Amino acid sequence: MPTPVRRALLATLLAGLCCAGATRDVPEPFWTDPDSRAAQQAATWRAAGRTADAALMDRIAGRPVAEWLNGPDPGPAVRARTTAAARAGQVAVLVAYYIPNRDCGQYSLGGAPTAAAYRTWIDEFATALGDRGAYVIVEPDAVAQVVAGCTRVVANDRYALLAYAVDRLKRQPHTHVYLDAGNAGWIPEAWRLVDALKASGVARADGVALNVANFQTNKASSTYGDQLSKDLAGLHYVIDTSRNGNGPYVGTAVWCNPPGRALGTPPTTRTDNPLLDAYLWIKRPGESDGTCRGGPAAGQWWPSYALELARNARP
Repeated sequence: MPTPVRRALLATLLAGLCCAGATRDVPEPFWTDPDSRAAQQAATWRAAGRTADAALMDRIAGRPVAEWLNGPDPGPAVRARTTAAARAGQVAVLVAYYIPNRDCGQYSLGGAPTAAAYRTWIDEFATALGDRGAYVIVEPDAVAQVVAGCTRVVANDRYALLAYAVDRLKRQPHTHVYLDAGNAGWIPEAWRLVDALKASGVARADGVALNVANFQTNKASSTYGDQLSKDLAGLHYVIDTSRNGNGPYVGTAVWCNPPGRALGTPPTTRTDNPLLDAYLWIKRPGESDGTCRGGPAAGQWWPSYALELARNARP
């Protein structure tokens, strides 16, 4: 028999489907995790009588959010997510985040210890996909950090690993692969990324991912994506809208847990731009960017920040 928290969780998800975003007249293809941190939080708050806060958390819990694979054994999580999504007739959104010298040694440092280990990791990731498919975002920041001047990596070595990841993942049927290309506020001159993206195998991907874990508006991101597309033979793109509802923060450390931000456009493949394949929630709303502004370690759940994002979202 389901526990009271599980019953509350189901109510949370059902309620979340009616809130904060696009109409649901056409089913979206992306799978929503019924046991996400946001869903657990909403259920816990509802059981404790915090019904208003739980209703706000539903705005996250009822939406499909990407799963980040950033540890040494991606297979079980990839297999579990894609299997659950396939049973629902949907696809999971996954992030491959294990490149050596990840995040150029900053808040999310880590990754594979060697290039060989990374290739093995990618092989395990791809094998676990099977024929179920997924939307896979390849290595947030990995290209843009090199272009921006990261000296901890050899550019051509990194690009070769990214190209390997793109090619290996694209061998799996029904898998959509998007190589990360930073955001409009980081390297405003989109042309500066073109050669690096080409060297990283972007021509063999389905497109690029923009604004991952950032706050640039849909308009700024699509303008940036359209420019990249012109320089890359009409390549498509997706935009992370998980936290861009109020646009970028004006001040210092604009990328790290900035205050006053809001959830953006809910995940959907319905866009007004033929080059824009989807709006996705790639960054998991409510997970910290790092130990700045009182936040926990990067990737850790931060309920108060999640609540602020939800509270500030347009209904």
